[in-house]
Amino acid sequence: MQHSRAMASEASETPPASRRRQPKGDKRERTRAALLDAALALTRERGFEATTLQDVAERAGMTTGAIYGNFRNRDELFMALAVRQWAPIRPRFAPGDSFADLMRATAEAVLASIPERGPAAVGALTFRAYALRHENVRESFREEMAKGLAAGATWMEAVFAVEDLPMPPELMVRVINALIEGLLFQRFLTPELMPDEVFHAAFAALANRPASGAAPKPAGA
Repeated sequence: MQHSRAMASEASETPPASRRRQPKGDKRERTRAALLDAALALTRERGFEATTLQDVAERAGMTTGAIYGNFRNRDELFMALAVRQWAPIRPRFAPGDSFADLMRATAEAVLASIPERGPAAVGALTFRAYALRHENVRESFREEMAKGLAAGATWMEAVFAVEDLPMPPELMVRVINALIEGLLFQRFLTPELMPDEVFHAAFAALANRPASGAAPKPAGA
């Protein structure tokens, strides 16, 4: 067969690992990661406003063409950096777990994320301040957040019966997100006032909140 012949030929003529070409996808991912690493270092040193695409390219040892091959503009680069540095927290969850189980697991997952998220906290807050000053960035941030919330609500609706939740899924995921963000930033700012017990108590209270079937859906849901 032609396929067998082609594979045999390829196997006999495979170049050494040092000469073997990397898949284009891998190269693109490495380039993108290097640009994001450079942007991270520069924004930590200078802030978002003072960091230019030329700066990022030079720090990464590339040209601005490499940037435009991966990002449309500076704001898209910064948005990708924010998403990478502040990825969603994913608690452990097994089929059959209750909502209370999920809230306990969420508290544990949030606490476990603190060592990694601590160094990124200043950048996360700085980016939010940057987004507040730039409407197009704020809109991109809103869209990214809305996609995540919608996916979370869809998952929650598929996993739990409505009567098992304290409020509608669309509202529930927004409350959980706000609780996570608030607790984390308060922990980083005043750790002595936000011990682990506060995290456990907050999510336990959310799990034990009386059901409110008449709760309205959030605007934009």
